[in-house]
Amino acid sequence: MTPTPDLETITQADRPQLYNPAGQNPPELEEDDLDELPDDVEMSLFDHLEELRMRIFYSLIAVFLGIIGCFFFVKPIVQLLEVPAQGAKFLQLAPGEYFFVTIQVAGYSGLLVASPVILYHIIQFVLPGLTRRERSFLGPIVFGSSILFVAGLVFAYIALIPAALNFFITYGSGVVDQMWSIDKYFKFVLLLLFSTGLAFQIPVIQGLLGLLGIVSSQQMYSGWRYVILGAAILGGVLTPSTDPLTQSLLAGAVLGLYFSGIGLVKLMGR
Repeated sequence: MTPTPDLETITQADRPQLYNPAGQNPPELEEDDLDELPDDVEMSLFDHLEELRMRIFYSLIAVFLGIIGCFFFVKPIVQLLEVPAQGAKFLQLAPGEYFFVTIQVAGYSGLLVASPVILYHIIQFVLPGLTRRERSFLGPIVFGSSILFVAGLVFAYIALIPAALNFFITYGSGVVDQMWSIDKYFKFVLLLLFSTGLAFQIPVIQGLLGLLGIVSSQQMYSGWRYVILGAAILGGVLTPSTDPLTQSLLAGAVLGLYFSGIGLVKLMGR
C-alpha cells in the first residue's frame, strides 16, 4: 500500500498532481449548470411589483433630472440641430411656439441622457431571472444595441437629414423662399433621428432570434426578396419626408444592417 504523503511535505508543484492526477484543467461548467439561475431567490408577487415600482420611480427621476439639465443647455442643442438646414430661415408662427419646441428638444435630449440609468434598472430587474448562459449574452447585446443606436443617430444627422433638407431646398429654389415653421422642422428632425436609431437595432434582433434558435442564418438569407420590399416600406414609413432620396438612404442602411446581422448569426454558428 502506498503511504499517504504528509501535507506539509507536498510542494506547490505537487499540488496539481495530488488533486488532479491526470494533470487536466478543472472541469468547466456542465451544460445543466449553464441553465441554472445563480440568484434563485424566492420573491413574492408583491415583492416583484414593489421592486418594479421603485426602479420605474428611479428611472423617472433620472429622466426628469436629464430634462431639467438639458433645458439649461437647450439653446446650443437647438443650434446644433439647425445646422443641417443651411439655406433656410425659421419662423415662429404662433406665440410660444419656440418655447414648446425647446421643451420637446429638452425632453428628447433628457431621455437620451437618462437612457444609461434606465438601461441599468431594466438589467437589474431582469437579471435575477436569467440563467448563466443568458447572462453571458447580456453584455454583448446591451453594448451592441447602444453602439448601434448612437450610430443610427449619427447616420441620420450626417446623411439622412441633410439629404432630405437639400432635396426640399433645391426643389423649391427660385420659386419659394425657404422659411419654415420651427415647430414642424424640429418634429421632422427629432422623429427622423429616433426612428433611425430604432431601425439600427435590426442586427440585435437578428442575433437574439439566432441565439434562441428561432431563425437560422440560412432562413434569414432565403427571405432576401421580402427583406428588400420590407426595407423600402420601412424607409417610407420611418422617414417623415416624402422625398425618394431619404427613403432610399434609410432603406439601403436597413438592408446593409440586415445582411450584417445574417453574417453575425452565421459567425455564432446558427
